[in-house]
Amino acid sequence: MSNAPQKIRNPILPGFNPDPSICRVGDDYYIATSTFEWYPGVQIHHSKDLKNWRLVTRPLNRPEQLDMRGNPDSCGIWAPCLTYADGLFWLVYTDVKRYDGSFKDTHNYIVTAPEIDGPWSDPVYTNSSGFDPSLYHDDDGRKWHLNMIWDHRVGYNSFAGIALQEFDPVANKLTGPIRNIFEGTPLGLTEGPHLYKRDGWYYLLTAEGGTAYTHAVTLARSRRIEGPYEVHPEEHVVTARFDPDNPVQRAGHGDIVETQSGETYLVHLMGRPRLGQNRCQMGRETAIQKCVWGEDGWLRLAAGGLAPEEEVTGPDLPSHPFAEEPVRHDFDGPELPLVFQWLRTPYPERLFSLRERPGHLRLYGRESIGSFFEQSLVARRQTAYNYEVETLVDFLPENAQQTAGLIAYYGRYQFYYLAIAWREGMGRVLTIHACPGDYPGAFLTAPLDAPVSLAEIGPVAMKVTVEDMALRFWYRMDGEDWQRIGPAFDATLLADESGRGAHANFTGAFVGMHAMDVSGQALPADFDYFSYRNL
Repeated sequence: MSNAPQKIRNPILPGFNPDPSICRVGDDYYIATSTFEWYPGVQIHHSKDLKNWRLVTRPLNRPEQLDMRGNPDSCGIWAPCLTYADGLFWLVYTDVKRYDGSFKDTHNYIVTAPEIDGPWSDPVYTNSSGFDPSLYHDDDGRKWHLNMIWDHRVGYNSFAGIALQEFDPVANKLTGPIRNIFEGTPLGLTEGPHLYKRDGWYYLLTAEGGTAYTHAVTLARSRRIEGPYEVHPEEHVVTARFDPDNPVQRAGHGDIVETQSGETYLVHLMGRPRLGQNRCQMGRETAIQKCVWGEDGWLRLAAGGLAPEEEVTGPDLPSHPFAEEPVRHDFDGPELPLVFQWLRTPYPERLFSLRERPGHLRLYGRESIGSFFEQSLVARRQTAYNYEVETLVDFLPENAQQTAGLIAYYGRYQFYYLAIAWREGMGRVLTIHACPGDYPGAFLTAPLDAPVSLAEIGPVAMKVTVEDMALRFWYRMDGEDWQRIGPAFDATLLADESGRGAHANFTGAFVGMHAMDVSGQALPADFDYFSYRNL
């Protein structure tokens, strides 16, 4: 016997969790989201009731599956698609190697697993003609691969339509003709395809309007998989572009799922800009909307209209909450807690160790902040407007090329970094490095008039708080009170809309631990704990 439907408040996956793909296997629901340059690749969350979610795995976790060294910011894993068929989970994903200018280097792959937590197979390469791949399993046993088509030519529509080609699971390759089945609506920027079948119709769900404030979910249908596809009478199922005051903005890039009792829900990308500011510090998140199928065979929001709801009616399923993520991690175990990620490399042993100094996370100083190859940064997502983070770092720099400390990070052009460093005539000091959106230079600013002297040895506690758009750093030595250091920074600069300009960035704000040694000596820094608390 199920409980009465609950209310679900958006976002259901707070913090950087864009481009959701959802599937149901029995009583279990799974959502896969993009991770871009963060490693391991693809976040998969699990739920029993569509309200409560827990992170369960990141399947692309070894060099054979994913190596993003050299990938620029906001490249890497775009828009995965997760499905289940033939006793296997199927995950389709893009590894983007370039996205600026006229060209996109987009390589698409498929991996499979018998269980959601693996083991996941080595990847099968499919194509590179565009991004946002998906896989549709037809009821006749055939499998179809879709992706948007990228056209680099001057004077042509870059978003050239949706490619459809059959996938042969025995030969592990695409086969047969490539068809452009849908060129989109006048809104344009057609991407993110997903196929479904209902009452003899093939339904094609796409994302349009770009991933900013004109984003939308578009629906079309055809009696034949290759088309032609007729567009929804309202063109779109959900969009916030006509409702600028809606707290749920940037609504688009969706996927649908049917519950055990036949209810239909749409998950989609969203953003939460600060009131009066089009800046989303948490980046692009995941929301959910209740939908209904009309007598005319078209899908619509259950609430009516096109605007996404901040609070929706949940399904007729028993409530199934999960244990909350611990506030504090003491690094006592052999594995990095799942909440943390690092950047690009499939060789984390070169960046960190949980064994070299038991009870600590040891970071080996590597390349500079913002390196596209080996950067020793272990961080977690910001999931609310306001938060407090604390850590304790033991680090003895020997020259000015070595730093370690606490960093609030979006990308190589957007970060604030409280660091133990070394200064001639002073020895060990505390300083701040900042890069508040300097594209393309990525030059540092020096927020302190002079560094703060530290004792020759001993760990330093560091804290960062974000409140009312102000980011502040604090520090203390053993037995001392917390002391402020530096100015109040603009936290909203750690957002998609900062740096390279509006919506040229696709991730979200992280906060974490960093160590740098551009002298090449890989000097270690030891972090005793890390606590994160939303305020």
